Amino acid sequence: CCRMCVEAHKQAWLAGVAGAGEWQVEGAFAHFCAVKGGARQLAFPSIAASGRNGSILHYGHAGAPNNRILREGDLTLCDMGMEYYCYASDITTVFPVSGKFTPDQAALYTTVLRANRAVQAAIRPGVEWVDMHRLAWRTVLEGLLAMGVVRGEIQDMMDAGIAYLFMPHGLGHFMGIDVHDVGGVPEGVERPATLPRLRVFRALEADMVITVEPGCYFIRALLEPALADPVKSVFLNAERVRELLANPHFGGVRLEDDVLVTPTGSE
Repeated sequence: CCRMCVEAHKQAWLAGVAGAGEWQVEGAFAHFCAVKGGARQLAFPSIAASGRNGSILHYGHAGAPNNRILREGDLTLCDMGMEYYCYASDITTVFPVSGKFTPDQAALYTTVLRANRAVQAAIRPGVEWVDMHRLAWRTVLEGLLAMGVVRGEIQDMMDAGIAYLFMPHGLGHFMGIDVHDVGGVPEGVERPATLPRLRVFRALEADMVITVEPGCYFIRALLEPALADPVKSVFLNAERVRELLANPHFGGVRLEDDVLVTPTGSE
């Protein structure tokens, strides 16, 4: 199911040319899943978010349909999964419509990719998922620091909640019969107030399947208030933040893989 989902994403990329509609990117994915993959339904409503739409975490549903036209210079974020014999897949990829990243797009993509790979390299039985989330946050902040978007010491930014402004969702979720499968918060475990969006609060075990999906976004509703906040604004380069908020060609990057925890690491 997951391997077929990868191939379907490639078809979505091929459909994502300038002048195409987001719905055509979504349709190319769904068509391949049905015709080549034998999937009679998808795992969830597909997200095909081009340009600024990439900053909307759950874009693509009925209230925000995949209805924008792709433009030259856009990034397009595809969060899509198929269902096969009741098992789900959930993969997110990002591609430049013109076939080439701009310098800022490349830097942002590389930052998120490093976070993804750092987490996958650290996954093994016994690892606490909260620690993996914090690892992703730190890696994203390191990339933003190199881009000149944030400033200061990484730990100081972590303590001030700056990472949340750019990655306001959890690192991943269990996956199986349901795309957001159960078991992430065992009975008796309370969610820390500092991690309100996490779906998993437990140590990983062999044979668990979990998504690894770090992201980095420029969301006006989060960043504008932070720029006016006397504590948070100290860590933000206002000129760079506003420059990237105003860019019509991308809103964020998320890179999601479906990961099996093995006895010695992950696959």
